[in-house]
Amino acid sequence: MKTTIDIPDELLSSLFRISGAKTKRDAVLIALEDYTRRRMVADLVSSFGTWDVMDNDELESADLAETKGTR
Repeated sequence: MKTTIDIPDELLSSLFRISGAKTKRDAVLIALEDYTRRRMVADLVSSFGTWDVMDNDELESADLAETKGTR
């Protein structure tokens, strides 16, 4: 998709320096990919406390019960 945007020169220069991009397109793609990846990770990390996860003792008990049930 073609889009015309006004990117501040100083910000774009910093992005070129940090990312090593050679073109404006590459620099913008790198920035978009990085932002997207960081947001996805942040969303995943924020959901860590919401899962009902077994502790090690519960997991071992479940494994033992499963093993006894298969014999």
